[in-house]
Amino acid sequence: MTTSIETIAVASDQVSAASALLAILTAHPSLPAPDVQLKVTSVPGTYDWTWGLYIALHYGLGQFEQWRAALGLDPATVEQKQHGTTAWLIATGTHSGVPVELYGFYPHDTDDER
Repeated sequence: MTTSIETIAVASDQVSAASALLAILTAHPSLPAPDVQLKVTSVPGTYDWTWGLYIALHYGLGQFEQWRAALGLDPATVEQKQHGTTAWLIATGTHSGVPVELYGFYPHDTDDER
């Protein structure tokens, strides 16, 4: 009989992502407070998966740009997405060896007559 063993994530798997977040917040304490999640994400340029940072800002693109610059994310990686009256920018990359997804949400007027 063959038995399969499932790999279960443990809290220590998140140490690198949590350490990167702490380093960012310590180095840049005046950045606007974001919504942050530690989440499993792909490592840019590979097919590997690891714990990374999801950082979201909801109060203006100026905040997004402050974070993008502080994280050293290349402006060329910024993408724009839209759904209904909400639009967002996404910048991806790594910081301290940890994958980062940075989101900046903003309202988008869908009324073509304006």
